[in-house]
Amino acid sequence: MEQFKEYVHKIGISMIGQTANLAPADKKIYALRDAISCVDNIPLIASSIMSKKIAAGANKIVLEVTYGKGAFMKNLEDAKLLADKMEKLGALANLEVKSVFTPMDEPIGYAVGNTLEMIEAIHFLKGNHMPEDLKNIVLEIGSQMIKLAGHGENIEENKMKMLETIKNGTAFQKFKQMVQNQGGDSSYLEDTGKFEQAKYKIEVTSKKSGTIQEINAEEIGKLACYLGAGRVKKEDKIDMAAGIVLNKKVGDKVMQNDIIATIYANHKEKADLATEKIEYIFKISPKT
Repeated sequence: MEQFKEYVHKIGISMIGQTANLAPADKKIYALRDAISCVDNIPLIASSIMSKKIAAGANKIVLEVTYGKGAFMKNLEDAKLLADKMEKLGALANLEVKSVFTPMDEPIGYAVGNTLEMIEAIHFLKGNHMPEDLKNIVLEIGSQMIKLAGHGENIEENKMKMLETIKNGTAFQKFKQMVQNQGGDSSYLEDTGKFEQAKYKIEVTSKKSGTIQEINAEEIGKLACYLGAGRVKKEDKIDMAAGIVLNKKVGDKVMQNDIIATIYANHKEKADLATEKIEYIFKISPKT
């Protein structure tokens, strides 16, 4: 904890995981929610999230509230209801809270999986590859944080400042500094090819030409989890290299035999099954 504080004072940023001392009752209540099928209960979600935010000590908070097929809240109306409850809880604790709403019907960005998303984030910070949906979310959340911190009232100007910080390399260097400070090997940031690679890399091609109508984020998430990117059972070990990288997004046109996604896996049978399932998750309309 002392090191964490020291790094924040030293370079302005540090990352830390939740300890057992941060809102300890929340873990017990969450387990109870799971047992009684109340995981998606809005008041309980609001209290769970805000208990940790309040305990962490921040006095200004920007909340990203997701909605859609890949989120707890399946529609914007419920997401707004959740945000309203969290903002009111914040006000009761004398916190300034701003909510940003993110649609999650399809995956954000192109990468799904631990190392794959890390690589995408590194390239984003370098300004090499910035998926439009990911860029819009990052800029919206960041610009609202800048405003709450009192460093810029104009949201659009704040977004331009952020883009300039990425363009001139400051954002990437700050991330690199943080990794070095916390004992990480920053050479991986310079050369993402050093990350552990999945044994199998299978390209999935489209069976027909048309326009992509849907890529269900929840189904993609479940498939990535099956490949090892997440836990199916509590005792499962996460495979950092496993996952899926999309080549196309909703609204994109595809031709027959175009690559629509790439499967990354360390188990051949899982990779083969995932390849079959991807074809059904991508809904392609014949209209171009």
